[in-house]
Amino acid sequence: MSLFHPRARGPLSLQTRLMAAVTGFVSLILVVIAIATSVVLGNVLNGRLQDELGTASKGLVRAAAENLFLSRAVPDASELWSSQTGVQSGTLVIVLSDSGAVTGSYVSTDRVAQHLSSLQIQQVVTALSEGRYEEEVGGLGTYQFTHQPVSMPGQDAHSFQVVTGLPRAATDAQITTLFSVIALTTIGGLILLALSTAITIRLALRPLREVAATANRVANQPLDRGDVSITERVPAAEADPRTETGLVGAALNTLLDHVDASLAVRQRNEERMRQFVADASHELRTPLSSIRGYSELSLRALDRSTAEEDAATASAHTALERIQAQSLRMTSLVEDLLLLARLEEGRELTLSTVDLSRLAIEGVEDARPTAMDHEWSIDVPEEPVEIIGDTGRLQQVVANLLANARTHTPAGTRIAIAVSEEGSEAVLRVRDDGPGIDPAVRDELFSRFARGDRSRNRATGGSGLGLSITKAIIDGHGGSISVTSEPGSTVFTVRLPHTPTVQKRAAPADAAEDAPPPGGHRIERVVGGR
Repeated sequence: MSLFHPRARGPLSLQTRLMAAVTGFVSLILVVIAIATSVVLGNVLNGRLQDELGTASKGLVRAAAENLFLSRAVPDASELWSSQTGVQSGTLVIVLSDSGAVTGSYVSTDRVAQHLSSLQIQQVVTALSEGRYEEEVGGLGTYQFTHQPVSMPGQDAHSFQVVTGLPRAATDAQITTLFSVIALTTIGGLILLALSTAITIRLALRPLREVAATANRVANQPLDRGDVSITERVPAAEADPRTETGLVGAALNTLLDHVDASLAVRQRNEERMRQFVADASHELRTPLSSIRGYSELSLRALDRSTAEEDAATASAHTALERIQAQSLRMTSLVEDLLLLARLEEGRELTLSTVDLSRLAIEGVEDARPTAMDHEWSIDVPEEPVEIIGDTGRLQQVVANLLANARTHTPAGTRIAIAVSEEGSEAVLRVRDDGPGIDPAVRDELFSRFARGDRSRNRATGGSGLGLSITKAIIDGHGGSISVTSEPGSTVFTVRLPHTPTVQKRAAPADAAEDAPPPGGHRIERVVGGR
């Protein structure tokens, strides 16, 4: 098996495909035109050479016939030049007698007739005998040939052939120059075509790039929380609906306008709902406090009654106890809802220096007496882990996580809390070796009124707001909370920056009264044990 795998090639961009298509088709057309032009012009030059060769051959054949008529003998090749005028240099003539005599000469560059060597004549004669009319003549270059017979009537008449040749050097040079010019022109045209096509396509596709950039900027906005307003739009110059690409930009702007309006409506509805919850919770606190107070007062009065109280008094005592228990439960629920509403508005945090190690130790000390059937352990560093945060709210986070682990695990479960520093963050982990969390409810674990009862061994009577409040407090500090769970190991991990990313907000007076007091417990290290 090969150890090297070819890298997967990604899809080509629209600009690349358009450039390749346009340049490829135009290149094919230009190449075909260049080849056709070269062939046609080459044929024209070859035809002109043939015409010149025919004209020269006619003159030499006429001179040979006249010489034969006057001398009644086969002329020498050098004798034919005397009657020729305007013969171009390099023209050669060979006279082949029927008796086998062969003579040949050519016009040199200084327009003087020169004899051909026997080797040169033999090369020409051999080429003609093999049917070739183009041959390399040693020392003279490539020649184009033609031949015509000459004879006189009569019994003693002589006959011979006159072979005429013209050099191809000039014609071949013209054809080569022509091919070079056409090739260079074609290449230059293709380069200019590629550049102009790239610039044109890039300018034409600029609206699409603006659409993509706008969509990316919108996608990076936190649209799932807080005050949301989509201000990003495709520039008007790139969103002209009269063009195809501009139509896409205009459609995206219309979509963003609609989404922005919908988000604004959603934000107003959420603000009204939060305000309603906050107002309702605030208004309910007074009657609930009154109910609680009157129930406590009535219970004290009944407790002071005589031993001979009748059945009606006992029944009233039981009813008042139930009223008090339910009022306490309703008060806790209303307080939790009010706290959540205020945390979402960013009104509940009062920032100061917080020792997270101290909070962990105090949390275990407070939780241990309520669950003596659990094993508790704590791991904190020697040096304090200090952050900037709200002491009361972070103490509530620790208490909620420990209470969640204690409530939803059976007796004998080991619950461990650990504090550490990782980079620029302080990390708090609460671990238990209970039965774990059902994956079906894990994703909704931090939602309001979410319950994990189906995944634990013990049922609870909680409101389902504990983890939701915990997450709201951590989010308010700019941190994060996550959970991993499997049978035998459930870990809640809280990460808090040393300096929160939120601005300190002044808490309202009633919220300050509701904040739990920072514990006054003695700091000590608790290692294992129950």
